[in-house]
Amino acid sequence: MIIVGELINASRKKIKEAIEGKKDPQYIKDIAVAQDKAGATYVDVNAGVFVGEEPEYLVWLVENVQSVVDKPLALDSPDPKAIEAAMKVHKGTPMLNSISMESDRWEKLSPVVANTDIKVVALCMSDAGMPTTASDRMKIAHDLVNGLTKINIPLDNIFIDPCVQPVGTDMTFGIEFLRAVAQTKAEFPGVHIMCGLSNISFGLPERKFLNRIFMGQAIYCGLDGAIIDPLDAGMMGTIAGAVALCGQDKGCRGYLKAFRAGLVKA
Repeated sequence: MIIVGELINASRKKIKEAIEGKKDPQYIKDIAVAQDKAGATYVDVNAGVFVGEEPEYLVWLVENVQSVVDKPLALDSPDPKAIEAAMKVHKGTPMLNSISMESDRWEKLSPVVANTDIKVVALCMSDAGMPTTASDRMKIAHDLVNGLTKINIPLDNIFIDPCVQPVGTDMTFGIEFLRAVAQTKAEFPGVHIMCGLSNISFGLPERKFLNRIFMGQAIYCGLDGAIIDPLDAGMMGTIAGAVALCGQDKGCRGYLKAFRAGLVKA
């Protein structure tokens, strides 16, 4: 399971305060190290609230995080100038979070990632907005995969995000997402499936409870990547259990490791 640690995001108050004026690099480094130790495969970095200064701050984040964490980063921005600047200082192969079939976003970002080895999170969104059914998601997924392969992005570098919507708004949103995950897995062997999952529980009580159940369902359907808080021990334990139960954990080694780390509790 590919885990993208989501915590270094300037929309979070304490993160914004640490980034602004480059005043607290140690706070950023501490959060990066904590996510790394908790099992993040990638550490997401986002400086999107700093309009006009985003490229400078995103570079600062990349340099500070990679000074303490030997992991690739997910560069979280729709701004091609910020992505290009960050790619120049990034060590190793980064991830772009994210591109979509919205014409403005596609036209700006596709030339930046074309003919590179960057990993690409591709949102199932278009100019028509966010799809609500599995079939509508699949139409966009086809366009995304075809478009990215045409600019020489290998299938293994593509992470389709079918886009989670809150089940509290429409009771069909959960099952339609899961159907899209299963169909993407079946129609595009070699492509990864990634999402930020917590939106499923928006507006409902005990959100972590619902998120964990939904994660297990999504893994069964083929989800192999998630943008989450890796410091959420309950979620990390749920992922380890679901991966084992779905036959993706030889000898249940990952589950046993999670148990020994205290992530698995009745």
